[in-house]
Amino acid sequence: MAKGDKKLSQLGSQVALPQSPEEATLERVPNPHPDKQYLARFTAPEFTSLCPVTGQPDFAHLVIDYVPKQWLVESKSLKLYLGSFRNHGAFHEDCTVAIGARLVDFLKPRWLRIGGYWYPRGGIPIDVFWQTGAPPKDLWLPDQGVPGYRGRG
Repeated sequence: MAKGDKKLSQLGSQVALPQSPEEATLERVPNPHPDKQYLARFTAPEFTSLCPVTGQPDFAHLVIDYVPKQWLVESKSLKLYLGSFRNHGAFHEDCTVAIGARLVDFLKPRWLRIGGYWYPRGGIPIDVFWQTGAPPKDLWLPDQGVPGYRGRG
């Protein structure tokens, strides 16, 4: 939802999980503190997508940090958007960067970063990190809190 942003169509309603990220509708609400610099964090510890070659499931722990400007992402729409990747075939890098880029295009935040901590399959964990640039000066930016993969080490 972008044009006008008048009505939240998903919040408070029973909504089916979108079949693909392209079908998913992100919604936003006005930031009640656009004059303040603060960090908003979303964590999705059970993110799932499919390997585009084998069709096998891939799992990740996603952490999305952003400094809002005029808009906040509505959390249910974000949950449905992330869930829409469940049947989506794409490599780890593509999923992680595409999610970050779509949020940036939609929200126009001051700053955004996404960490995709992917669980190993085939013996190699792949972690993917993307951000829009340097974080704003004087921003309290906590660690994303996801430990590096250690296996049985």
